Amino acid sequence: MEKMGLNEIRTSFLEFFKTKDHLVESSYSLVPQNDKSLLLIAAGMAPLKNYFMGTEIPPHNRMATCQKCIRTGDIENVGHTSRHATFFEMLGNFSFGDYFKEESIAWGWEYVTEHLKLPLDKLWVTVYLDDDEAYDIWKDQVGVPEERIVRLGKADNFWEIGTGPCGPCSEIYFDRGEKYSCGLDDCKPGCDCDRYVEFWNHVFTQFDKDEDGNYNPLENPNIDTGMGLERIACIMQGVESIFEVDTIKHILDRVSEITNTKYGEDHKKDISLRIITDHIRAVTFMVSDGIMPNNEGRGYVLRRLLRRAARHGKLLGVEGNFLTLLVDEVINVSGHAYPDLVERQDYIKKIISIEEDRFQKTIDSGLSILNGYIDALKVAGSTELSGEDAFKLYDTYGFPLDLTVEILEEHAFTVDHAEFEQAMEDQRNRARNAIVDKDGAAWTEDPLAEIGKDIAFEFVGYAEPSIDTKVLAIIKNNQLVDTLVEGEEGTVVIEKSPFYAESGGQTGDKGTLNGTDTLFDVADTRKGFNGIHLHKGQLITGNLTVGSSVVALINKDLRRDTAKNHTTTHMLHRALKNVLGDHVEQAGSLVDPHKLRFDFTHYQAMTAEEIKAVEKQVNEVILSGFTVATTEETIEAAKAKGATALFGEKYGNTVRVVEIKGYSMELCGGTHLTNSLEAGLFKIVSEGGVAAGIRRIEGITGREVYQHMLEQNSLIETMSEILKAPKSDLETRAQHLMEEQKALTKEIEGFKAKEAGKLSENILETAESMNGFNVVIAKFPGLEMDAVRMLGDKVVGNFDKAIAVFAVPTDESVTFLIMASPDAINAGAHAGNIIKEVAKVAKGGGGGRPNMAQAGGKDATQTDAALAKAKEIIMSL
Repeated sequence: MEKMGLNEIRTSFLEFFKTKDHLVESSYSLVPQNDKSLLLIAAGMAPLKNYFMGTEIPPHNRMATCQKCIRTGDIENVGHTSRHATFFEMLGNFSFGDYFKEESIAWGWEYVTEHLKLPLDKLWVTVYLDDDEAYDIWKDQVGVPEERIVRLGKADNFWEIGTGPCGPCSEIYFDRGEKYSCGLDDCKPGCDCDRYVEFWNHVFTQFDKDEDGNYNPLENPNIDTGMGLERIACIMQGVESIFEVDTIKHILDRVSEITNTKYGEDHKKDISLRIITDHIRAVTFMVSDGIMPNNEGRGYVLRRLLRRAARHGKLLGVEGNFLTLLVDEVINVSGHAYPDLVERQDYIKKIISIEEDRFQKTIDSGLSILNGYIDALKVAGSTELSGEDAFKLYDTYGFPLDLTVEILEEHAFTVDHAEFEQAMEDQRNRARNAIVDKDGAAWTEDPLAEIGKDIAFEFVGYAEPSIDTKVLAIIKNNQLVDTLVEGEEGTVVIEKSPFYAESGGQTGDKGTLNGTDTLFDVADTRKGFNGIHLHKGQLITGNLTVGSSVVALINKDLRRDTAKNHTTTHMLHRALKNVLGDHVEQAGSLVDPHKLRFDFTHYQAMTAEEIKAVEKQVNEVILSGFTVATTEETIEAAKAKGATALFGEKYGNTVRVVEIKGYSMELCGGTHLTNSLEAGLFKIVSEGGVAAGIRRIEGITGREVYQHMLEQNSLIETMSEILKAPKSDLETRAQHLMEEQKALTKEIEGFKAKEAGKLSENILETAESMNGFNVVIAKFPGLEMDAVRMLGDKVVGNFDKAIAVFAVPTDESVTFLIMASPDAINAGAHAGNIIKEVAKVAKGGGGGRPNMAQAGGKDATQTDAALAKAKEIIMSL
C-alpha cells in the first residue's frame, strides 16, 4: 500500500468512476437547493435526493461526486476525538435505476484493491443479515473469503428514514491490527473496539417502505455509496487521526505557528488547536457558498463555528484577528479541487474578518462579565446561570448561547434555557439592528524572511515610472540564489522599485529590469516579507546576479489603464452611495488594465434604472474634468476631512488619501489618475449577486469602452444587413417583425386549435374497452405536447374509468403521455407506474402522478412496441 495524499485520492476516485461511464459532477453547494427540509448539506446523496425520489430526471443515470458536507450534531466532540469533524468531504458513486449490487460491489473492490492497493488481508466486508444476494456476490464473484464476510442487523446494515425508499447496506472495513483490538476471540466488524474501521458504505436502495411497514420492491433500484475522504486518507497515510492527514495537518501546523503552541504537548491546548483547525475549514467553505453570519439558521451555524474558533484562539493567547490567515491555508490545500475558493478568496477573508473583528471587540468585555457571573454563582452555591444573564451576554456582548454553555460546562455549571428562549422571543418582538479585505502577505513560504530585516527597500512608483536600482536578492524554485541565467524564471528583489505590488484589489505592475546585456521580463509584482516587493518573471537575455545594477521600468500603458479603472472604482463607490443609499459599503474589488470589479453591500438586484443612473453619474464626473489629488496624512487628519475608510480595514498612523475634488475622498494605497477626464468613459457591463447581501458590478473604461463600442456598432451593422433596414430604422423594423410574428403565431395557434378539435372528435371514436377500462391509445407525430395534453383531458373527461396512452415520436426519440381518470385510479390504474414500463421499451425513463405522467424514450423505432406494452399492462390491472 502506497501513501496517497488527500487531494490525490479525490482525483483518483473521480477518475476511476469516469472510466465506468459516470458523469463526474463538481461538489454541490453546502446550501441545499429547493429543499427546505435541510439546513445544510450533510451527506453525499443529499443534493441528489430528487433524483433518487424520481421527482427530477438526473443528467446521467450514473454519477460520481466529491461532496463537501457540514454536520454539527456532534460539535461538542470536535477537537476531543480524533475522528469528529464539522466539515468533511464525501466521495460517492450513484446509480439511478441503472446498475445495481453486482457492479457496485465489483467496482468498489476493484478500486480499493487495484487503485488504492489496500492489502487484501486487511479488508473485511459486512452485509445485511438477510441479504444473500450481496453475500453471494462478495463470496462467489469477488472472491472474498467467507470468514471475512460478516452479517449484521438493521442497526448497522440497513438504511431507512421513516417511510419511502430504503434498503440494505454493504460496508468495506479496514483492519487496523491487533493493537487496536478488544482482545475477544470473536472480534470482527461490528465490534465496538477500534480495530475495524468502516470506510465505504454501499447502500442498495431496493425497497419502498409503506405506512404499514411493508417493504415493497422498487421497480428501479438505486445505488448510493459514500466514502469519507478524510477517513480513507487516514488509512492510506497510516495515521490515527484526521488531524494528521496531510492537508488538514498543513492547516493545523499553521494554527500552531500562529498561536505559538506546539501540538502534542498539552492535552487541553491540543483540543483548542483541533477545534480551530476543523472550524476554519467549515467556515471557509460556508462563506464561499454565500452563507453570511447571522443569528438564524445556517447563518447562526456559521457564526457559532467562527466565534468558537476565535475564542479558542484567544484561549491559546492570540491577540486580535487571526482566522483570515488560516483561510489562506485552507485555500492552499483545497483551492485546486474547489476553484470557487480561489475566486472568492478576498471575499471570504473579508466576511470572516468582519465577523471576527466584531467578536474580538466584544469578547473581552463579555468574558469579564461571564467570569463575574461564574464567581457570583460559586459564592451563592448555585450551579445554574439565569437565562436573563445568558441573554444579556448574547444581546450585548455577542456571545452565542452555545459559547456561554461551553464555558459554563468547564466549571460544571448550566444555564436556564427556558428563560433564555423567553428573552429571545421578547427580543424578536422588538426591532433588530442588522450589519477586511486583508491584502495578501505574499506567497506562502517566503525565503526572504531570514534576511528580510536586513533589506532596505523603497517603493518609488507613485512618482517615478522608472529608476536606476540594484538587485538585492534572487529567488529560484523558492530558494535564494546568486544568479539567474537566460531562460530561467525567478523572483527578483531590488533596492528601489517603481513596480506597484498587488494589494487593495489592484493587480501588480508588469515591466522590465534592464541591465548591461540583461533583460528580465516582470510578469507580476507581489508583496513579500516586511513589505518588500517581489518581481516575478523570466530572464530573457544575459545573466542576472545579486548586486548588479538595473533600470527598473514599468509598463506605463498598463499602469495607466489600471489607474483609469482604479480611480473609476472610487467614482463608482460614491455614485452607488448616492443612488442606492449610504448602506452601500465596499466588500471587495479588483482592478487591472482591462476591467474593474466592484463588490458592495446591497440586498437586492439593482434595477435597470438604477444601473443607468449610476453609470450616468460616473460619466458626468469623468467628463467634468475633476482634479484627482493624492496626499499623505495622519489617520486622524484624514478622517477629520471626511475621508472614507473601508469597513473593518486596519490602517497605520499615516495614510494615503485619494480625493476626486468635490466628489469623493477615500483612503487608498493604489495608483490613480491626476484628472477624471483621463478615464475617458465608463461602461457597466454586468451587475449581479455573489453572495447574500453582496452585489458585484463589472465595468470598463478608456480604450476598453471604445473597443466595446466598436463591437456594438459591428453588431448593429450585422443586424442592419440581416433585417435589411438602415440603422435608423432598426427599432421600427424589429417592432414590425415582432408584430408579424405575433400575428403569424396567433394564426398558427388557430389552425392548431382547429386541428386539435378535429382530432379530439376523432380520438373519442377510437376508444376501446380493455379489462373494464375505456382506453384510447394513439400516436401523434410532431404534435406539440400542450395539444396532446388537451386530447388527454378530452379522453378522461368523456369516459368513465378512462385511460389515455399517447406517443409523440420524432425521427430519433419519442415522448409518452399517460392520463387516467379518478375512477380509473380507484380501479387500480396509476399513470406513473404504467409509463415507467412503457418508456423502458423505448430505452427511456420517467414517471409521474397517478392521474398524469410523462416520459421520454431514446429509440423512436420502439414506439409501437411501447404502446403494445401499455395495452398489456392495462389488461393485467
